[in-house]
Amino acid sequence: MTENNSVGTGSVGIVAPQTAHFAKPLTLKSGAVLPQFDLVYETYGTLNADKSNAVLICHALSGTHHVAGKYSENDKYAGWWDNLVGPNKPLDTNKFFVIGLNNLGGCHGSTGPVSINPDTNQQWGSQFPVVTVEDWVKSQALLADYLGIQQLAAVIGGSLGGMQALQWTIAYPERVRHALVIASAPNLTAQNMAFNEVARQAIITDPEFHGGDYYAHNVLPRRGLRIARMLGHITYLSDDAMGAKFGRKLKDGVKYSFDAEFEMESYLRYQGDKFAGEFDANTYLRMTRALDYYDPALNHDGDLSAALNKVTAKFLVVSFTSDWRFSPARSREIVKALLDNERTVSYAEVTAAHGHDAFLMPDAHYHNILRAYLNSIEVGTHHAK
Repeated sequence: MTENNSVGTGSVGIVAPQTAHFAKPLTLKSGAVLPQFDLVYETYGTLNADKSNAVLICHALSGTHHVAGKYSENDKYAGWWDNLVGPNKPLDTNKFFVIGLNNLGGCHGSTGPVSINPDTNQQWGSQFPVVTVEDWVKSQALLADYLGIQQLAAVIGGSLGGMQALQWTIAYPERVRHALVIASAPNLTAQNMAFNEVARQAIITDPEFHGGDYYAHNVLPRRGLRIARMLGHITYLSDDAMGAKFGRKLKDGVKYSFDAEFEMESYLRYQGDKFAGEFDANTYLRMTRALDYYDPALNHDGDLSAALNKVTAKFLVVSFTSDWRFSPARSREIVKALLDNERTVSYAEVTAAHGHDAFLMPDAHYHNILRAYLNSIEVGTHHAK
């Protein structure tokens, strides 16, 4: 993609999404079949001659294909990981060909509940099947095929994206040389599943949900989605980060009402309203369900070491001290399982105050760790594991 540094130093510049269409049916883990599907994606940098410098970025719950750059000179917001991806940034597009995509079931262009079901000529709505991390990785491998890439230099993801990076090494060990698993876990704890269920119930019990077929009623379950996002947002931040940003500050004195009197309340309402105006509720349900279901050790009697037995990729695993939703202990489970199999793994536990959201922040120490690891990855004619 042509660079246009007028957007800013180190920017990939003005970018545009692309669409890959897959005409062959895709059988999902649930047994459901998508007769055809589209994946929307963006690329940054240049694919080298032997196609050995491709890096796939897997997004988290509410992520999109728009990882870096802007859509126009006047675009207020760069891609969600723009601080990481670009010329001379930690994930250097002078070296790597970076791919970001919107997963199946998403609401930013890839086939999902808002898309038209070719069998009915109506929006999928509630009939769109539940998708899993395994399904996403399967479709991502098809996208790699579409782009002519047999082996990825690396797969990178934070949170739910980290689960996808891990699954890549399990499902396609020969197709990925390095995996960067950031602020993630091998599966969800019961508490995490509980948060997801409360969020889903907020949506499902919204009177405007209509069993998932709200499109046909020309309404949106905004209230439920708003509450779901507010709940999620609380879990992504640490107590210290909330305290530092808001504390107990009042907006305009005590009014003895149920309006947003505290700055924290105002912030949560703003985040909830913004999200409810941008995201699809059916997609939110499916993304959280994919989180719940993922557990590579399930078919190995709960033994993660056995689940990672055929993994050949080298790993960088990163956690953050204040992340209580995906705690460092969960990352260390992945590290232990890899070491049990005598695999090459680097581990960093970063001191950070931002909680789970730390993986999105431009923390210098964190970025230097990623930069050092990515710099060590060999690409080109003589690339090696």
